[in-house]
Amino acid sequence: MNKTIVVFGATGHLGAHIALHVKSLGYTVVAVGHRENDNGFFAEHKIQYFSVDIEKEVEFAKLPQENIYAIVHFAGVLPSYIKDFDNTKRFLNSVVIGTVNVLEYTRKVKADRIVFPQSLFDVSYLFGTKVPIPADAQRIVPMGDHAPYVIAKNAAVDMIEYYYTKYGIKRFILRLSRVYLYHPNPYIFRDGQKQMVSDRFLIYKAIKGEDLEIWGDPYRMLETCSIKDFLQIVEKTLSATVDGGIYNIGSGGSTLDERIKGIAEVFNPKDKKSKISYQPQKPSSRQFVLDIRKTINELGYVPQQTWKDYLLDFKKEMEEQRFSKLWGKEEDYLQ
Repeated sequence: MNKTIVVFGATGHLGAHIALHVKSLGYTVVAVGHRENDNGFFAEHKIQYFSVDIEKEVEFAKLPQENIYAIVHFAGVLPSYIKDFDNTKRFLNSVVIGTVNVLEYTRKVKADRIVFPQSLFDVSYLFGTKVPIPADAQRIVPMGDHAPYVIAKNAAVDMIEYYYTKYGIKRFILRLSRVYLYHPNPYIFRDGQKQMVSDRFLIYKAIKGEDLEIWGDPYRMLETCSIKDFLQIVEKTLSATVDGGIYNIGSGGSTLDERIKGIAEVFNPKDKKSKISYQPQKPSSRQFVLDIRKTINELGYVPQQTWKDYLLDFKKEMEEQRFSKLWGKEEDYLQ
């Protein structure tokens, strides 16, 4: 397949998977990251790597300037991985200015389309029920800790729409639920405080055969998409004949009960099974489900994995450490 895809944010959680998957489809891939050194990871996969600060337009001169088919833009700072989560200027520079620079590059190289991730929190005002949230629901900024980030993401989406209207660049905006994948770093920042991701905490307990608790309503629905189903959607955006729009990325959701029982089943040692107890007096998870009919109807997406499949893939990645050259290993983060 003689088409070139430029992947921005290629050293990140999703970008690295995207780069390898798109390469496996036969595309020529150009990987772009903020890191000066990818430790030789992409060269091992016969992918050219460039270090570019997307906030600086001049740096785009490093990149190929012709014969680019598509841009996959997953670069930009994330609030869950920085302590100063309310640093408005940082988000505006990284997400808004960075995206405008990527769009200008897209226009100049005459790329046909751009793929971009949208924050789930633009529809968080609709959380709390099992009613699926439409892909084209109104985008509203929540006035909480994610506000500066969501404001920036909404502005970036608006700029992408502007470039579609003015220059005809097809756009595929992917509203992400959590994409389930293994990364050696089990920590995130919430309200500026470092804490372990909840299901990683449960996985570590299950590996030891320790007891697990299900808090609140065990049948709350939580939306998630496996990395494999997510990559299927990215693949579909690259061959889609439509002009694009906003698409929800999800699977239809699974219950808290299903999730914790699955963690025990997949990660318990054979000789030591976790006892699972219900704690209805504890706080319930905030439930939500995304309506994925537009993703199915327009892109041909077919969800293929169950929650247990997610966990089995997670466990396999945990054992194989395919991305350790790029991301390091768990011991690098658990110190």
